Amino acid sequence: MGKYFGTDGFRGEANKGLTFEHAVKIGRFLGWYYGKRIDKKCKVVIGKDTRRSSYMFEYALCTGLMASGADAYIMHVTTTPSVAYITRVDDFDCGIMISASHNPFYDNGIKLLNGNGEKMDEETIGMVENYIDGTLEIPLAEREEIGRTVDYVSGRNRYIGYLISMSKYSFKDVKVGLDVANGAAWSIAKSVFDALGAKTYVMNDEPNGLNINTDCGSTHIEHLQKFVVEKGLDIGFAYDGDADRCLCVDEKGNVITGDHIIYIYGLYMKERGKLLNNKVVTTVMSNFGLYKALDKVGIEYEKTKVGDKYVYENMVQNGHRIGGEQSGHIIFTKYATTGDGILTSLKMMEVMLAKGKKMSELAAPVVFYPQVLKNVRVKSKPEAQNDPDVQAAVAKVAEELGDNGRILVRESGTEPVIRVMVEADTDEICEKYVDQVIDVIKEKGHLA
Repeated sequence: MGKYFGTDGFRGEANKGLTFEHAVKIGRFLGWYYGKRIDKKCKVVIGKDTRRSSYMFEYALCTGLMASGADAYIMHVTTTPSVAYITRVDDFDCGIMISASHNPFYDNGIKLLNGNGEKMDEETIGMVENYIDGTLEIPLAEREEIGRTVDYVSGRNRYIGYLISMSKYSFKDVKVGLDVANGAAWSIAKSVFDALGAKTYVMNDEPNGLNINTDCGSTHIEHLQKFVVEKGLDIGFAYDGDADRCLCVDEKGNVITGDHIIYIYGLYMKERGKLLNNKVVTTVMSNFGLYKALDKVGIEYEKTKVGDKYVYENMVQNGHRIGGEQSGHIIFTKYATTGDGILTSLKMMEVMLAKGKKMSELAAPVVFYPQVLKNVRVKSKPEAQNDPDVQAAVAKVAEELGDNGRILVRESGTEPVIRVMVEADTDEICEKYVDQVIDVIKEKGHLA
């Protein structure tokens, strides 16, 4: 991770951690850099979510791009995966999404995508950061070289068409609930489900710039749970602010997490001979119950660090077709280069209709293990993590748990804390083993 950009872009509170000057500079650099590389006018596509500050950042980015000679194509309010898709299929030099995903409205973020619709490489990100810090000078475009903006709402419409084309089945008479989180899915999800014939019931679809993710969407799934049960729906889907995540609710009101989705679709692929390498990709935070369920059906798995970036890298390097995070960030590499919440919804609908089963039946084999996670504030994360006595305590817990649970100790990427997590048969067992390791961390004087 760089000085400004993390695994999911440059994030911060609008005009505090991330300012409009930052956005202008990012636009300035990208317009110059890609124009220089291709020796012609650079084309960049931009999308945004519904936050109040997204409009400010959109204009700031466009100003920077045009000042450096690039043309900025504006998709307006749209999802992160739609920007990735259009960047790739319409041959743009790069793409930009303005969103802080599931964060509150006062935060925002700038996500950069390469010409293939993938997260931009670290080397280019490093150069962007150098320009922000003033270690590089780039010229202003003049005369006919100055760029322009182009209204590109047609790109969003084509993406909607692409999603509709993904479905092999009519959704006629299926009652579907959608929580669009007052975010980017607001302008897309209902159109897709309506076009496929579903009886669509939508909630949190009145964005006002201040209510994105507020007590709604995938981070507040309890509202969709209640909605599905009260309306007697067959299934519900909840998205986050930029709709790159999706969580489901079955007909009984139970939450279907990203782990369940990986199992359900991974098994569906295996049964049809489509699961390349017989593997799915997870992160280390997936529940032990997922691995138990995968073992029973003979599906292998990879485990990456937390972050969809690492999941995608593993999938591309090894040729895997499905992977993701428990949070609902699911990647289908045959169809997309990012997590795509609406696409994930369509894939879950496909399995239900193909198998003629309810979502509760499809998810039943994944039985989650109780989990206890505690954060320990430390003086030095590496010293605490690598302490021989701490490692010995972790190894002892792992040995005692055996095949009936697991322990995970990892450093936070954003805070001076060590996270100690145990999954086992009961909460009591989890608590006991987590505290056992934390006691050693305390005894060795690592607490801050």
